[in-house]
Amino acid sequence: MAYFSITPSVLSSLVLLFFLFVASSSASKVVDVKVICAQVQDPKLCLSVLNSKPGGAKGADLVTLAQYTINVARVKATNTVNLINILIAKSGSDPKAKEHYKICLTHFNKDEGALNDIDYVQELLKKGDYFGVGTAASAVLTDVDDCLTGEDPEDPPYPDKSNLPQYADVVQKIVEILLIISKYLTEK
Repeated sequence: MAYFSITPSVLSSLVLLFFLFVASSSASKVVDVKVICAQVQDPKLCLSVLNSKPGGAKGADLVTLAQYTINVARVKATNTVNLINILIAKSGSDPKAKEHYKICLTHFNKDEGALNDIDYVQELLKKGDYFGVGTAASAVLTDVDDCLTGEDPEDPPYPDKSNLPQYADVVQKIVEILLIISKYLTEK
């Protein structure tokens, strides 16, 4: 009498393959960019950013949109760092301005600031840790906010008349898009 038998190692391999298939199919989920952008503070900017993706955003999966948004955030944060360096150089006779810009530089730099956190978001996306993507993206928002308003709520924010607040605002809005995308990535 013959019968079909599956050994435990074959069974566990089949279960693992099933979970890998489910994980990869949920990561390749497609969400209309209009749905994503309806949830952010600046939907017009969101649509502009996502639709500027080479090849377009229509039909792009969430991981691809997240990757593209990370790249845009990195460019915008790098541009902000470049601006901060210029502002530091130009603020020689104003010690308060110079101190403010140096503090902002630490909140944006590659060692411990927003650029470092953006790199970490990238790493987490590659690993498929979509919850971690959202958490690390929130850290970018904290970095930017600490630059603009200061770390201590008791200290009044520096009255910055430069373009830095506008540059930082764009970084925040791009990261907000990433937070919405990460929310969809974590949904089953």
